[in-house]
Amino acid sequence: MSQQTGTQPHQHYIAGEWTDGSGSETFASENPATGETLAEFQRGTADDVDAALEAAESAFEEWRGLSYIDRAEYLWDIYHELRERHEELGEIVSQECGKEISEGKADVTEAWHMVEWAAGNARHPHGDVVPSEVANKDAYMRRKPRGVIGCVTPWNFPVAIPFWHMAIALVEGNTVVWKPAEQTPWCGQIIAEMFEDSGIPEGVFNMIQGYGDAGAAITDDERVDTVLFTGSAEVGQEIASKVGGEPGKLAACEMGGKNGIIVTEEADLDIAVHSAIMSSFKTTGQRCVSSERLIVHEDLYDEFKERFVEIAEDVAVGDPLEESTFMGPAIEAEHVEKIEKHNELARKEGADVLVDRFELEDGEIPDGHEDGHWVGPFVYEIEYDTDLRCLKEECFGPHVALLEYSGDIEDAVEIHNDTPYGLAGAIVSEDYRQINYFRDRAEIGLAYANLPCIGAEVQLPFGGVKKSGNGYPSAREAIEAVTERTAWTMNNSKDIEMAQGLSADILTRED
Repeated sequence: MSQQTGTQPHQHYIAGEWTDGSGSETFASENPATGETLAEFQRGTADDVDAALEAAESAFEEWRGLSYIDRAEYLWDIYHELRERHEELGEIVSQECGKEISEGKADVTEAWHMVEWAAGNARHPHGDVVPSEVANKDAYMRRKPRGVIGCVTPWNFPVAIPFWHMAIALVEGNTVVWKPAEQTPWCGQIIAEMFEDSGIPEGVFNMIQGYGDAGAAITDDERVDTVLFTGSAEVGQEIASKVGGEPGKLAACEMGGKNGIIVTEEADLDIAVHSAIMSSFKTTGQRCVSSERLIVHEDLYDEFKERFVEIAEDVAVGDPLEESTFMGPAIEAEHVEKIEKHNELARKEGADVLVDRFELEDGEIPDGHEDGHWVGPFVYEIEYDTDLRCLKEECFGPHVALLEYSGDIEDAVEIHNDTPYGLAGAIVSEDYRQINYFRDRAEIGLAYANLPCIGAEVQLPFGGVKKSGNGYPSAREAIEAVTERTAWTMNNSKDIEMAQGLSADILTRED
């Protein structure tokens, strides 16, 4: 097991071995709440990626030759370790990415849920038996592994999302080359150590630490059969565009959102306010499913605004390791600057600012955390206009617009859909007709009723439409991107009989 000693940086994991790789550069993991360095890591190069892909390609045939159940056994070891180290790993997640402690622990829980689903699925029926038109034929569909899977994962779910990608890919018989986010390499290190401890055959799992250039070297390589990417829309669209020009290669890209919650005139306000606060400020608004638009009917708007603003002004921002904290820091200094630019854009476009806690008061920042990347809620109201950039561009922070609407559910959904993204959304209403209209007409992949628009479960598909995704969801439905389907038909008769009434008679000139 690779452990950092003294000033030696952590290494990559390639072909069953820990290695410094070919590069001389290193980078640090930083605690966003304090600014302190947590650990140093080797920065991967194109040559390191080449070595990892060579190892994965070499290991593929032997790995695919194992049964589903034998492959899953390696994942069961990791499942048990995730559960046994729940508290410890939850704290590490919170230290490295700044999520408050209940979210850090939930990240680990979600990881073992995904491993449990993927490993347990190994003993479930696979494929579909399909009736043939011809009585003497058997027809069915079966899946085969695609080959080498390249995984690039984000920092905001540094334990859960890697297992969304890799658990299913591995159980289905693929090999993996993975690059964790450069902001959370410590979590990546621990996951790699778990795979090493499981005894998984060399080359089946490989990890390269580093930045976007290492990720691009993975996704661009012709040896990669499927790319699994979760991250920004800009990077995901670039990957999908490149992969789209390579016949036979797939990219499953889950990207960002400009998510909205509709609060109709039939809403329960307690549920509406609670759902909106959770959706807007959990993870400091740094979830791809966080809500940045609250679309509220005029009959309830004033009361909703008063209650939402009162809580936003008092949301507890602080040390993510303290259970009394609701919001931790932003991930890094550059992201704080990005959030500020979005706040300023809203002002320039005419927003009436209701809450501005972007710069926290000195008393709100915990002692010893002055160098952290702190931001608070920013809430504004603005009259809906389809040309407003602040209503179209993702901030990825605690930046929330209140929009008042009049009319029917059709009008609310029209506003809701007026964004280039289509990831998540929610409706709060006691009218089932309104709920069903939203379910059927909202242009999103993840829809909720009388709930926050965060908190997906692994047994459901996870993905979006428009700029939020390209049709291959993460979590359970990643199976579609990491396997090939074969339609298999077998004749059980000594005669050949064709479907659709096609004649099987061979006619000669004499006939």
